[in-house]
Amino acid sequence: MRFEEGTTVTEKRAATNAPVTRRARGEPRRLLLDAARALFARQDYRSTTTREIAEAAGVTEHLLFRNFGSKAALFREALVLPFTTFVDDFRKTWQSVDHAGTDEEQFARQFVAQFYDVFVEHRGLVVTLLTSEGLSDEEMTEAGIADISRSFSVLGEISTEGMRLRGMHSEHPDLAAYSTVAMIAGMVAMRSVHFGTKPPSREAIIEELTQASLHRFVQRNG
Repeated sequence: MRFEEGTTVTEKRAATNAPVTRRARGEPRRLLLDAARALFARQDYRSTTTREIAEAAGVTEHLLFRNFGSKAALFREALVLPFTTFVDDFRKTWQSVDHAGTDEEQFARQFVAQFYDVFVEHRGLVVTLLTSEGLSDEEMTEAGIADISRSFSVLGEISTEGMRLRGMHSEHPDLAAYSTVAMIAGMVAMRSVHFGTKPPSREAIIEELTQASLHRFVQRNG
């Protein structure tokens, strides 16, 4: 450090011993996760670089690799884990519910609302799923697309079980769950295209999604 002529020893010591501002423990990790979610929501997985994420987070690229090891691992924690955790929690709820004594519409609305919120908060997951065909098998494995596929299978199993409980039959009972996921994801992905600067309220969107999903499922003849 260079000092101007006339600087006293005391002033020099005060300057050289000035405390270094440090981020709180865990803050770089949080900043990186937030930056990754924002960037992945605007551009696809392959186009987003670790340098861009680090710059958006205001940290060094070295810190990104020290905290996560790779872009794929960061993507998994930022976007895939919240989705798979939600599905796992929903499966536990489904298994614990007394379906005979449960308000079916209220239960469906709760599921749709939570699913919608997960996709809104982690919109980059929707963007990546829509462009996943352009990823190599290695990229899909590293980024956790296989984990998402397993979660879809869980939802398919729940759909199949729901039909069985109602005495319904379908050649492809899992498609009811997949089409519901696609409907919710599509609404999230195309909100700005559909509604411009004045979208309907969250409550109105969830109600429409709930009715479309529930009545298409419950009133089908098999």
